[in-house]
Amino acid sequence: MLDVLFAGEVFCDLVFAGIPHLPAPGGEVYADRFAVVPGGTATRSVAAARLGLSTGLCAVIGTDVLGAHLVTELAREPNLDLAWLRRDPAVQTPVTVAATNEHERTFITYEEDGARRPQTWDGELPDTRFVQLTIGRPLPGWVARLRARGTRVVGGVGWDPTGRWSPEVLTRLAEVDVFVCNAVEATSYTRTGTVEEAVKVLDDLVADVVVTDGPRGAVAVDGATGELIRIPAPRVSAVDPTGAGDVFTAALITGLRHGWPPATRLRFAGLCAALSVRSLGGAGSAPDREAVAAFLTETAGTPGDDADRFRAALR
Repeated sequence: MLDVLFAGEVFCDLVFAGIPHLPAPGGEVYADRFAVVPGGTATRSVAAARLGLSTGLCAVIGTDVLGAHLVTELAREPNLDLAWLRRDPAVQTPVTVAATNEHERTFITYEEDGARRPQTWDGELPDTRFVQLTIGRPLPGWVARLRARGTRVVGGVGWDPTGRWSPEVLTRLAEVDVFVCNAVEATSYTRTGTVEEAVKVLDDLVADVVVTDGPRGAVAVDGATGELIRIPAPRVSAVDPTGAGDVFTAALITGLRHGWPPATRLRFAGLCAALSVRSLGGAGSAPDREAVAAFLTETAGTPGDDADRFRAALR
């Protein structure tokens, strides 16, 4: 039995950090840090595995040098099962160049159709408590089959390069149990002006919704009381925010797995996301259980009951 299966696109992230500013057209700037790390769905997978969840990764990458590097890096992670990571010699492994500092970031991505999320499932489906994937495209039929067996579906979305933010995407919320997105995605899809307004619209469409709001934390609705909850993010020195949303999602699923109440889940997810921005983004920045436990010891920012829950879960 898996705790969570992540399905989606895996990227090889080339991360340039510590740039003074984004370069002007024709210009050049120098970074002071660089890393080649797994990104995309791999970030969520590594984050969940490092927090102690039995994790599976369903994706397609190439057999090229970038794909080989990703497999080598991901195979080092305890609790991460790569049985459903397909290697296809006909495709180029997706790659993203990220240029970032503590205030801004920009991305350039190359991805081929053959390296997108698998639409079909060969063989027997795994038993898993959760499956996480984006709803920007129609969900594969195998997701509905998992859901019919009791798996909870966690949906997300990504940046819409067309700028249309089609309302059709929101019709797919009927196919998921939990929806996690960021403030720009939430307000753009719902045509609202604030995160709070967006959360109320989304709450009518899905049982459990969470909207991340950068350093301002995250907002959700308590399903039991209907109360709007906002939990601020811990203050840390940021190096690179790339991948923080992926870490947040993985940590939120960890809270769901342990049956924590909504505010506790948000607090844990925000804490893990905040820890991830202290180093270069992608999967390498995802904190493990020891890092979270050390932060709880160093600071007194987490309420006592929640801190005790977190420590118990991280043992």
